[in-house]
Amino acid sequence: MPRLLAIDYGSKRTGLAVTDPMQIIATALETVRTHLLLDFLKEYIGKEDIAGIVIGMPRKLDSSDTHNTQPVRTFIKKLENTFPEIPVYPHDERFTSSMALRAMIAGGSKKSERREKGNLDKVSATIILQSFMESQQINPLGNASSRD
Repeated sequence: MPRLLAIDYGSKRTGLAVTDPMQIIATALETVRTHLLLDFLKEYIGKEDIAGIVIGMPRKLDSSDTHNTQPVRTFIKKLENTFPEIPVYPHDERFTSSMALRAMIAGGSKKSERREKGNLDKVSATIILQSFMESQQINPLGNASSRD
């Protein structure tokens, strides 16, 4: 069974996470410099069977756009053009950074590990992916309401 891939897109760094082949567990994959992201994804997707790409959609508390919403939308278009056979699922990413930090603290991460922003990006991508998978148990992928 193919994996799901999650992206926590940032202007400088992007966190990535993937599921296991059974799509049960989300695991941190990598943090990539954003300007190298498409090349990384081309190589990774060339080796792994990916069923869908979940990308964190930045939103304010009132659901309006943030400063990073438009760059994410632009990147979604690039993904859809580069990988037309792979569906892209925008998913609300509110609170993922604070949740990731709390998860790292609860998991016993040292301060130096928490200061490494790349680690936070990977954990955020993992939380986005896990949240998406949980939402799909309520709204299966065939339901249009699961898309942004």
